[in-house]
Amino acid sequence: MQVIKRDGTVVEYDRAKIVIAIGKANAEVEAKERASEAEIEQILSFIEEKKKKRMLVEDIQDIIEEKLMEQGHYVLAKAYIIYRYTRALVRKANTTDEAILSLIRNANKDVMEENSNKNALAAATQRDLIAGEVSKDLTKRILLPEKISKAHEEGVLHFHDADYFIQPIFNCCLINIGDMLDNGTVMNGKLIESPKSFQVACTVVTQIIAAVACSQYGGQSVDMRHLGKYLRKSRVKFEKHFRETCPELTGEEVEKLVADRIRDELKSGVQTTQYQINTLMTTNGQSPFVTLFLHLDKDDAYLEENAMIVTEILRQRYEGIKNEKGVYITPAFPKLVYVLDELNCLKGGKYDSITELAVKCSAKRLYPDYISAKKMREIYEGNVFSPMGCRSFLSPWKDENGQYRFEGRFNQGVVSVNLPQIGILAQGDEETFWSLLEERLELCREALMCRHRALLGTKSDVSPIHWQYGAIARLPKGAVIDELLFNGYSTLSLGYIGLYEVTKLMKGVPQTHPEGEAFALRVMQYMREKTDAWKRDTGLGFALYGTPAESLCYRFARIDKARFGSIEDVTDKGYYTNSYHVDVRESIDAFSKFSFEAQFQKISSGGCISYVEIPNMQNNLEAMQEIVRFIYDNIQYAEFNTKSDYCHVCGYDGEILINDENEWECPNCHNKDHKKMNVTRRTCGYLGENFWNLGKTKEIKARVLHL
Repeated sequence: MQVIKRDGTVVEYDRAKIVIAIGKANAEVEAKERASEAEIEQILSFIEEKKKKRMLVEDIQDIIEEKLMEQGHYVLAKAYIIYRYTRALVRKANTTDEAILSLIRNANKDVMEENSNKNALAAATQRDLIAGEVSKDLTKRILLPEKISKAHEEGVLHFHDADYFIQPIFNCCLINIGDMLDNGTVMNGKLIESPKSFQVACTVVTQIIAAVACSQYGGQSVDMRHLGKYLRKSRVKFEKHFRETCPELTGEEVEKLVADRIRDELKSGVQTTQYQINTLMTTNGQSPFVTLFLHLDKDDAYLEENAMIVTEILRQRYEGIKNEKGVYITPAFPKLVYVLDELNCLKGGKYDSITELAVKCSAKRLYPDYISAKKMREIYEGNVFSPMGCRSFLSPWKDENGQYRFEGRFNQGVVSVNLPQIGILAQGDEETFWSLLEERLELCREALMCRHRALLGTKSDVSPIHWQYGAIARLPKGAVIDELLFNGYSTLSLGYIGLYEVTKLMKGVPQTHPEGEAFALRVMQYMREKTDAWKRDTGLGFALYGTPAESLCYRFARIDKARFGSIEDVTDKGYYTNSYHVDVRESIDAFSKFSFEAQFQKISSGGCISYVEIPNMQNNLEAMQEIVRFIYDNIQYAEFNTKSDYCHVCGYDGEILINDENEWECPNCHNKDHKKMNVTRRTCGYLGENFWNLGKTKEIKARVLHL
């Protein structure tokens, strides 16, 4: 018999351990209360005669307690219960010391590499990471039910952002930036009135972004359409100024002067936004995780102004930002999401030239991502709106006036299920698979309810910028936020990892094979029906979310490999495929990939994105434009990726070469520090983190497909 311990590890049954445990309890009671050797043997025989292949250690301890009481040893049973409780306290002792000290020593690799946007060597960042370790420890030992903590440790599920769970803060949101600009806001106790010009509006927006980022742990999104009004205000102000101060000028001359001033104001305002976002440091030790939503809507009253704003944002992103060496590089933030709509879908629309600029920008800087307004309206009841920070989407929701509303809403938290582990345990048996999936989804629901309950009773004073001054709501001081947690106003996301691998395990084929496709769609639909049922039963906004958590793909695979060994095309790769995506090694063209994955995006309406990798993108602009046209007609949300090398020292975006000394060297700045280069091995096509192999000569090997 094997015994499953609390941490999920499996050990051989050892009857001597039971004898020792009862013996220690015997020592705590009077002689007449003690169990004899024969009675202890009777308990052991009862356990062993069950002839189970595996037993939980908790079940064994329950049997011991029951049998001691059946034998009349009530005092001894109480002593054993106290012993068991004491051991539980020892197991729950503080576990943060080494984790924190290793952070200070820069040796905690898992935490330091978990978020690429954070510089884990900086003191300000370390403060946040140290607090995160304390939060994770308290979450695991005290705040979460033991079965949820155990499931997280065993890789059954992933309880996202446990490093922030101790605080009553949420995941990500769509800022109600229009309300905050039009009606003013308050920051640090100071009133910020509605701006009178575009540049001031840009400054206020970045201040709001920074304040919001400090009191939540996920991303935020800003709809840039609200700034069109303020560019027009600047135009009106300039025109009035020139007409009043220079009455001798003709209308044409005034218009020329106004146009010059507007161009300067536009450039300065966008530059302010870009540089402030990249130079501000929030309380969690990184630049604000923010997305700018770029939508040219034909019904927009400020369409012309917004076309100018979007053009300037793309132009400046194409140019890049100078690093400390004075070289233009690609900034991580703000992320850009560009909407393809009737006016700009490269089919002869008025603003097709802006989309052509967006494609050039994608080729050089990998941003923007693309949303098809056409496909999004089909899925979200005719609405087009921004994703939240991590590509999660809100569900349609109507206010008391029957109007759809998306800005000012948020996500309470995420829990993800490990699909491949279910496939491994099911061993190809579908009845077992569906039973396990049901059981584990219910566990995920319980974990998500922990997220929800943690926010219940939160007062608006916790984050005035969110709850009192417009980012989410305008509640009174001291008010609780509970009304915003129910009726689908905010969401709770069920994530999932490894649809490719679980299909391979259960059907022996990838999900692109007809049999695999049918199974994968059944799994997706089953999870979607579950979240819909949870929503009906509770009134909470449960949603199915294609988790874009690359580090989780590695974590789940690492846990399963340690537990189940190396399984071909599953755990042997060292990673699981993200959400519903087609495996990176499958031979499939961009159009087929998008067409195939579009059917999964419809089901995963709580969040999704698909991508294709295009080699030498700057030399393939026509092909990329053709793909963009295809995106508009076929898939809701997509992005480009590429297989290119990159030097973080100088910003060189080309192939890193091997020099005469057999070392990798940037041909632009001659940097030889491999830690400051991303090098893609074109032989196998692996695109991810590389590791350094030290032998007689230095060579970089792909982590998964060794060369």
